[in-house]
Amino acid sequence: MKKTNEEKLHSRKIKKPPYLLYNLLGGVWKMLFMKKYGISVEYKADPRKEKRGYLFISNHTSRMDYIFNGLPLLPHTHNFVVGYNEFYRSHLAGIFKLMNTIPKKNFVPDHYTAREVTRLAKKGGRIFLFPEGMNSIRGYNQPVAIATGKLIKYLRLPVYYSVIKGGYMTCPKHTNDERCGRIEVVYDKMFEPEDFDRMTADEIEAIVNEKLWHDDFAWNKERKYSYNMHGKAAENLEDLLFCCPKCGAQFTMHGEGNVIKCSACGNGAEIDSTYTFHPLDENCVIPGTQTDWTKMQRDIIRKEIQDENFSFSAEVKLGTLPKYKLLKKQATSLIVGEGTLTIDRSGLNYKGTKDGNEYSFHIPSKSLPTYGMCTDMSRFYTFVDGEFTEFYPATRCVEKFFLATEEIHRLNGGRWQNAYIDK
Repeated sequence: MKKTNEEKLHSRKIKKPPYLLYNLLGGVWKMLFMKKYGISVEYKADPRKEKRGYLFISNHTSRMDYIFNGLPLLPHTHNFVVGYNEFYRSHLAGIFKLMNTIPKKNFVPDHYTAREVTRLAKKGGRIFLFPEGMNSIRGYNQPVAIATGKLIKYLRLPVYYSVIKGGYMTCPKHTNDERCGRIEVVYDKMFEPEDFDRMTADEIEAIVNEKLWHDDFAWNKERKYSYNMHGKAAENLEDLLFCCPKCGAQFTMHGEGNVIKCSACGNGAEIDSTYTFHPLDENCVIPGTQTDWTKMQRDIIRKEIQDENFSFSAEVKLGTLPKYKLLKKQATSLIVGEGTLTIDRSGLNYKGTKDGNEYSFHIPSKSLPTYGMCTDMSRFYTFVDGEFTEFYPATRCVEKFFLATEEIHRLNGGRWQNAYIDK
């Protein structure tokens, strides 16, 4: 019987990447991208001097972080841990297989990934992991995934890390455009194996959250680096900044060119090449940075969910991964149904269709810390009974689903608590 894509993926025994090919491709990419993205590097500790296998972790600012991190570390090769669903995309599947990349189902337990990472660690491999699980939606860190500290303690490897600065500004989540300007990458060492003898998993996790913390907007408020916005600084920015700071209306913001503006009250700002807001007039009320704006929105949603009857719904199309073929034209899933998606105090609920049949599910809030996001803010996903399930809302409401889901998870005692609320 023909194997499914999942069976093929989970039957692979991951090896170290092929040294010569890895460095050949890396050398070409280094010539193409280091200057293009304005990448500068500081080594407080240089992983390339490490003779043992090691774990490398990094903050996850953008979809290009593999480039920003990996190229300066050549000739060292790494087994990267990458989102499981990305292996179903035809333009990525081949290179992932060739480079022995490790698939991981984000934000849910994945025994295959744990097994292969452990096996590589015992063989002296170099494992590259983004513990946040997904590149930044808002330009600053989200807490690392549940059980990160437990995994690090169990592997007992030296741990190196990097902090990428400017990655989000180069590739923001609300658009697929690249905005080249400046990238700074700082490398350092976080742990030696013997450190774990005196530390709990929770203590390790707290240090990881602290060391990886970075806010691109606070950073560039001081640096004032310019990024090439192509005259579209505000394009699709309402997907992220959906609350008006002046009148409080939701889903009335609209971005066009370099201007974001509220259709209800006219409040708005122009955005320059450093991501600085310039209010349209003296009556406009605009937060100091995008970080301030997104934290204001989280505060608003945190207050909304205090109501036991809180509920937010959207009509969505439902997507899943193909069993045997790969996705073409950079698609992220196959549309197999449609229905109503609702987040309330109990968790996430779907009622509609799938594969031509009636279909529904419920995920309790404690089991749903957040979602994944494959490309931009037009869609998001989770795993339902182990199956990748993607949602395409008819309206631009993805960020509210994220904020409500995360804050309900925390309100109900979920383990994925926000380490950065007060930063």
